[in-house]
Amino acid sequence: MKILLLHSDYIEYEVKKKTKFAEPFDGKGERVNEALVVFVSVEKGDSEDTALKAVEEIRDVAGKVNAERIVLYPYAHLSSNLADPETAVKLLKFMEKELSSDFEVHRSPFGWYKAFKISCKGHPLSELSREIKGEDIEVTQALKDEEKAKSYWYILTPEKELVEVEKFDFSKYPNLKKFVDYEISKRRAVDRIPPHVELMKRLEIADYEEASDSGHMRYYPNGRLVKSLLETFVTERCIEYGAMEVETPIMYDRAHPTLRKYLERFPARQYIIKGDKRDFFLRFAACFGQFLMASQATITYRHLPLKMYELTRYSFRKEQRGELVGLRRLRAFTMPDMHTIVRDIEEAKEEFYNQYKLSVEVLKEIGLEPEDYEVAIRITRDFYEENREFIHSIAEVLNKPILIEMWDRRFFYFVLKFEFNFVDALDKASALSTVQIDVENAERYGITYVDSDGKEKHPLILHCSASGAIERVMYALLEKEHMRAERGELPMLPVWLSPTQVRIIPIAERHLEKAMEVAEVLRANRVRADVDDREETTGKKVRDAATQWIPYIVVIGDRELESGKLSVTVRKGSTKEKQRKVEMTVDELIEEIRKECEGKPYKPLPMPVLLSRRPSMR
Repeated sequence: MKILLLHSDYIEYEVKKKTKFAEPFDGKGERVNEALVVFVSVEKGDSEDTALKAVEEIRDVAGKVNAERIVLYPYAHLSSNLADPETAVKLLKFMEKELSSDFEVHRSPFGWYKAFKISCKGHPLSELSREIKGEDIEVTQALKDEEKAKSYWYILTPEKELVEVEKFDFSKYPNLKKFVDYEISKRRAVDRIPPHVELMKRLEIADYEEASDSGHMRYYPNGRLVKSLLETFVTERCIEYGAMEVETPIMYDRAHPTLRKYLERFPARQYIIKGDKRDFFLRFAACFGQFLMASQATITYRHLPLKMYELTRYSFRKEQRGELVGLRRLRAFTMPDMHTIVRDIEEAKEEFYNQYKLSVEVLKEIGLEPEDYEVAIRITRDFYEENREFIHSIAEVLNKPILIEMWDRRFFYFVLKFEFNFVDALDKASALSTVQIDVENAERYGITYVDSDGKEKHPLILHCSASGAIERVMYALLEKEHMRAERGELPMLPVWLSPTQVRIIPIAERHLEKAMEVAEVLRANRVRADVDDREETTGKKVRDAATQWIPYIVVIGDRELESGKLSVTVRKGSTKEKQRKVEMTVDELIEEIRKECEGKPYKPLPMPVLLSRRPSMR
C-alpha cells in the first residue's frame, strides 16, 4: 500500500463520471477544512494487516501535525500494482472504521473520476509519503489459516479405537512414529541431501536445471521414459475407473471473481505472470479448468457420480526454497487430477471409500506396498462425530493404525481428506495419493445438477490423485530402493519401469552379430533391450549394467553361440554375495518379462541400441 499524506487548509472535490467499479454516491462532492488528506493506493498483496499498519502511520502523522480530521482519498496513480477493486474498497472501509475512533473521518467515493482542489499548508511535515509492504501475493488465505490452525492428533487403530498420540504405543510401528513426529513438528526444510538425489543423477533420470527457477528439473531419456510410463499407467487406471479425460489451460486470470475466491481457499503458493492487460496465475491443480467446464454442463442425477480427469503436465506451486530438493518437492510437477461430482454426502462417502481402495491398488501396481507408506486423515471434529463409523471403516482397509489430524473448525474447502505419506531415509514424509471431500466449490463455481424431484441442486465434489505427483512417485521408488540396499538387498526398479530391461553383452567382436540378433527379437516382442558394444572388458560391462539396475543381463560368448541358449543374470532374487544365473532361450526370457510387465503400459527404448552410440548425458 502506498499513501501520500498532505496536511491541508482544505480539500474540495467534485465527482464527474463513474467507472464500472464505482461505489454508490449521492451528491456532487465535498469540502473538508483543516484536514490531513491521505491519498491511498491499495496494492496486490495488501490485507487487513497492511491496512492496520497504514492506519498507525496515519495516526502518527496526524498526532505530529495536530490534525483532527482525516480524508481518505482513493488514488490509483501512486502505484502500477493495484489490487482488485473489491479488495481496495474493503480495505478503505476498514481503514475508515479503524480511524473513526480517534478522528473525524471523511472518505471520498471509490471508482469515480473526480476534480479536486487542495491547499497544502507547506510546513516541514505537511507533505509525507509512506509505503507499507503487503504480503507476498502468492500466499493464500488458506496458507495463513493453516499456520494458525490448532490441530488435535490421534491414532486410529484397526480395532477402531481413537487414541491420543501421546498415549499410543509406537514400539511396533517405528515408521508411523517417524511420520507422526514429522507432521507435528512441521519441520519441512531439508538440511541434508536425500539419497534419491544421487540415484536420480547416477541412473541418468533427472537433474537440476540451473537456467530455470528452483524446483524445475530436467529429465534425461531414462527419466522421461519412467515418467511417461507412470503417467500412462495412472491415466489408464483412472479412465478404467470411469473418468472422462479432458484438457484445460495452465494459466488463469487472477481477477476472475470465482477463481480469485477459490485461490484464497487453496493452501498453495502461486506463480504470477503478467499478460498484456491482466495478471495470470499458473495453475497448481486441474480444479479451475474442470470446475469451469462442469459449471457449463447440463448434469442430472442420472449422470452422477460424474468423473473428470486430467494429467496436469505441468502444475505449479511456488514452494519455499528450503523445502525444494530433488524430486521430493518441486515447483513444477505432473499431477494426475480427478474430480468426482456426487449427489450428496452419502454418495461422497461411498466414492471416497472406493477411491481410497483405488489409490491402494494404483500404488501397489507401481511398486509401493502399504508397508511403504503411512496413512493420514485430516478432518473436522463435527464431520468425525457425525460419521464416526464411516471413518473407522477406512482403518480396516489396510488393517494398520493411521494418524488423525482433527480441527475444531474448517479452514479449507474440504471436511475430510486422506493422504498416503512416504517416509524417506531422512525421516521426511511426503504425500502421495490423496482424496478430499469438497463442500464449497460447487456453489462457488455455479455447478448444479437436476435431481430426481426436478429441482436444481449443488452437488459435492471429490478431489482425487490416485498416485500423487508423478515425480514424487519416482522419488519414493528411488528412496525405497536405497533403503533396501542399506539392508543388503539389491536395489532395482520394477521391470516394467526399468528403462533398459535387458542388457546384452557380447564377449568379443565376433559375438556382436548374435547379440544384435537377440536384441532385435526382444525389441520386436516389446522388450527394451540394448547391446553394450563398447571397447571395455566383459567384467566392467557387467558391473556397469549392475550399477544401472538392469533387471536382466545377458552375456553372449562361444558357449551361447553353440548351445543356442542365453546365460542370464537375473537381478530379482540376486544378492551382493550371490547372483541368480539362469540359462534360458530367447522365448523363455520374453515370456518371463511379459509376466513381470503384465497389465502395464509399454514404451520403446528412446535411445540407440548400441551403447557406443550414446552420448554421456551428464
